[in-house]
Amino acid sequence: MQHSIVIPTYNRRLILEKCLRALEQQSYEGDYEVVVIDDGSMDDTLPWLQEQSAAFPHVRLLQQNHQGPAAARNLGVEQAEGDTIVFIDSDLVVTETFLQAHAVAFAQAQQRLGHDRIFTYGRVINTANFECPTAEPYKVTDYSAAYFATGNVMIAKRWLEKAGLFDTDFSLYGWEDLELGVRLKALGLQLIRAADAVGYHWHPAFTLSQLPALIDQEYQRGKMGALFYQKHPTWAVRMMIQMTSLHWVLWGALSLGGRLNEKSLTPLMHWLIQKGQTPLAYQVARIFLNWYSLQGLQAARAGDKS
Repeated sequence: MQHSIVIPTYNRRLILEKCLRALEQQSYEGDYEVVVIDDGSMDDTLPWLQEQSAAFPHVRLLQQNHQGPAAARNLGVEQAEGDTIVFIDSDLVVTETFLQAHAVAFAQAQQRLGHDRIFTYGRVINTANFECPTAEPYKVTDYSAAYFATGNVMIAKRWLEKAGLFDTDFSLYGWEDLELGVRLKALGLQLIRAADAVGYHWHPAFTLSQLPALIDQEYQRGKMGALFYQKHPTWAVRMMIQMTSLHWVLWGALSLGGRLNEKSLTPLMHWLIQKGQTPLAYQVARIFLNWYSLQGLQAARAGDKS
């Protein structure tokens, strides 16, 4: 059985290099390919990949104009030669046993259940350590209750095709993988945990200069959440996108109706960063970032009704 690791990338050349080098060092002895889809990167990702092709014999490079991760993953799946697809992001650095762990968990579940109506879901550990991402320990905040997310998952290609691949209506940030998960769940696919398939999701340490981009990202997430609910108007989706009275009350109270925001909380976040408490500063930022997500959701919902 051949495995195709599908990786969309956009302007992430430096961490992509670590990602691809880790995939070339896999202990897995079977056949696999790494399908990298450059989504119209404007940095040196594309020329670097072309120049370094000899260093990455498993990599097959695809290109498209910038259309977002949903379209990029669809292209990767369509062109993949493997029977199974492994999705990871281009800022994920995996261990040497990553692919082997997925393959073993998948095969064992398939044998036990007598079918391949399954997908394996590995662990994702968040880290800001660029020099050695895999040195980060697992934290409680790394736990994910998501049913299907593309950070670290293996699934038979035929089930992705049966479900209809990713919905490219999700053109902004967020929810395209969880929306596909809703359709996969309707097909009866079962989540199988593969705890030994570990990936380290790198992101730069939080700084105040990131706030405008993070606010825009959360507003986009809210708007895509409204689209998610429009396509699947269920209570489960309402909970995922935080479209409940409880969430409005919670984040409204925590942010004092938006008065605790990027301006009023800047002194506190700055002080925490200076004291070496960058993760805590980011958790403070989450108070108003979640509020912006709800604002984006409300704006999109209001637009639907007008």
